[in-house]
Amino acid sequence: MSKIFSRIAGFFSSRTLVGMDKAGNRYFTRKEEIDGIMKEKRWVVFKGEQEPTSVPVEWICWLNGQRKIAPTPEEMAELEARRERIKLNVARLKEEEEKKLKEGSIRKSMSSGKVGGPDLGSFIRQFPSSAVGDKVEETSDKTDSLRQTKERPKEEEEKPVPESTEPTGSGASFRPGTWQPPT
Repeated sequence: MSKIFSRIAGFFSSRTLVGMDKAGNRYFTRKEEIDGIMKEKRWVVFKGEQEPTSVPVEWICWLNGQRKIAPTPEEMAELEARRERIKLNVARLKEEEEKKLKEGSIRKSMSSGKVGGPDLGSFIRQFPSSAVGDKVEETSDKTDSLRQTKERPKEEEEKPVPESTEPTGSGASFRPGTWQPPT
């Protein structure tokens, strides 16, 4: 019982006011020894109704120990002014965007007669129909077959070569980097 009483008495007697925010919330700290280690306790006393969303971000960071030093009134005023400038810039950008959309939609409807999404047909047409690797393989196959016909006797030319997607050969026709999976 005496431990609880001394703790409550210590809570009120050794607290230090660190600062106040715009809403009138007061922030306190005190140092206490827990298990032989000095720890700093930080807390807020709300002015009116306990509304945690009224605590500014800088003070939340200080309460959680993410900041070692409490925010100063000058710093809070500077950050508030910066937030206001950002809000004004966002409002201006939205107005400009809406204005451009209105002007752009009028121009589009006047010039093309249709209003809609992007033209996917022209987007797809910019890509070649076959893969780049296939073209390289075809040309290399043609040049290899020409080389082989010059070196081979005429007897071997008459044999039909079966077209297969399965890998065949003894390794003599192996060329690194030319294999493509069957389609």
